[in-house]
Amino acid sequence: MSRYPDPRTFRDPAEREADLLARLPLHIAHAKASAPWFAQSLAHIDAAAITSREALAKLPVLRKSELLDLQKANRPFGGVAAIGWGAAAVRRAARVFASPGPIYEPEGPEMHAYVRTANALDAAGFRPGDLIHNSFSYHMTPGGWILDAGAVALGCTVFPAGVGNTEQQIAAMLDLQPDGYVGTPSFLRILIEKADELGTPITSLKKASVSGEYFPPALRQMLRERGIVASQAYATADIGLIAYEAPDAMGNVEGMVIDEDLIVEIVRPGTGDPVSEGEVGEIVITTFNPDYPLIRFATGDLSAVLPGCCPSGRTNTRIKGWLGRADQTAKVKGMFVHPSQVAELGRRFPELGRLRLVLTNPDDRDQMTLRAECAAPGEGLAERVKEALREVTKLGGEVELVPPGTLANDGRVIDDARRYG
Repeated sequence: MSRYPDPRTFRDPAEREADLLARLPLHIAHAKASAPWFAQSLAHIDAAAITSREALAKLPVLRKSELLDLQKANRPFGGVAAIGWGAAAVRRAARVFASPGPIYEPEGPEMHAYVRTANALDAAGFRPGDLIHNSFSYHMTPGGWILDAGAVALGCTVFPAGVGNTEQQIAAMLDLQPDGYVGTPSFLRILIEKADELGTPITSLKKASVSGEYFPPALRQMLRERGIVASQAYATADIGLIAYEAPDAMGNVEGMVIDEDLIVEIVRPGTGDPVSEGEVGEIVITTFNPDYPLIRFATGDLSAVLPGCCPSGRTNTRIKGWLGRADQTAKVKGMFVHPSQVAELGRRFPELGRLRLVLTNPDDRDQMTLRAECAAPGEGLAERVKEALREVTKLGGEVELVPPGTLANDGRVIDDARRYG
């Protein structure tokens, strides 16, 4: 009998929260004992005291850009993993993958992070016994393996197609008649259109789980007209599955359900400070993967929490899905300006709301204007903020105070509106 759908996805949210927070101290202690970087960065932290989201939010954030530097300085995993290989390894890595950078990701024999994609596939309508055509790459990168592990855990059979070789993939689909597809949405479209061009339309596909890029509504509708119901999954090489669409009985979708075994925070870009519900910010994740125990790992992706529960009956928190990238660092007059510097201005002036540093270049000269929401600006506030802007960034700029609600809720902290040529 299949273990899916995972009954935990329908439990009371308070039960889930209590379970995750109860597991957190032991996991932090494990990371400190097993991963040298966490032993150093959390040396002053009493793991037993981290029993709430408020306590977790005080721990340092590990950004993906930092991970690249850590790995360069300390191969292969920067001291962040609790797994390796060779005689000295406490626990053996079964596979090592490479993502652009390169950043190397370890996976243990149980593939803890990757089997969780079974939840996304189940929600997308895949069932035990289905044949899945997997067009994610199996070469160096973990994409193919992430979906493969989940499909096998669900009880499906996988055809490891990988990327490219379009006509060979079409030939295999015609021979094997797969029930479903996993891969990027754009490549599914290529396969369908090429098969039509060859006079051999693909008719066996009834479902798809797509990821890795933007999924346009027009393409979703085109697939539906072909009899293919497609759902999105959001995953990364470091974490595995993060969230997924879960259609209700009528096929309706609202946002993405966060997967089990993760603590997800939405923080102000450039900081580790959680934002209020509904506010767009950077996705920060704590995963309970014992092999790769990432704690407050900043993905660099933007999203926001949606209120209420999923129409499918799954009770975990929902996010809006991928809303862009959080890294908005820009160079102005030869100097870098970072989102963290804008956040520092917000800390200095708590009476300010949303902040946005707008960069322009009239007459080919860089200019900065800090637009700041403020309900009741006191006398001289704009000038004080202007002085602080110069102090924090080492660059001059203007300050414009605007009413609350003026700035878009899109997570953008630095808006580079300069035009060249």
